[in-house]
Amino acid sequence: MIAQLLLSALLIGMLAYAVIAARRARLVAGLIALAALTGLFFVWSPSSANRLANDVGIGRGADLVLYVWVVLSMLVGLNLHLRLRSQTELTTRLARALALRDARNSQSPAQLDEPGE
Repeated sequence: MIAQLLLSALLIGMLAYAVIAARRARLVAGLIALAALTGLFFVWSPSSANRLANDVGIGRGADLVLYVWVVLSMLVGLNLHLRLRSQTELTTRLARALALRDARNSQSPAQLDEPGE
């Protein structure tokens, strides 16, 4: 019973976060809310998790939850990697543009007009 209460409190916290985050990222907030509600259902009805696991060919509900957790964690990790790579590329392009702009601005107008340099 203590584990159910603790897990419920954490899942309700996730649900509250989803409500707050809904303004910024509607899809992500919806997925978080769905995961939290599904988690609450399985916490309070573990036999349903066992039935669902048996229906898809997995022995126990706990194993099903673990497998789903691993897949979701891998998807989140991939998403974070792709976003970080995109941000790194954007930062590189911005740094190059600023370096070129500063190099052009640091030359005097007389130097710009002289050929051969």
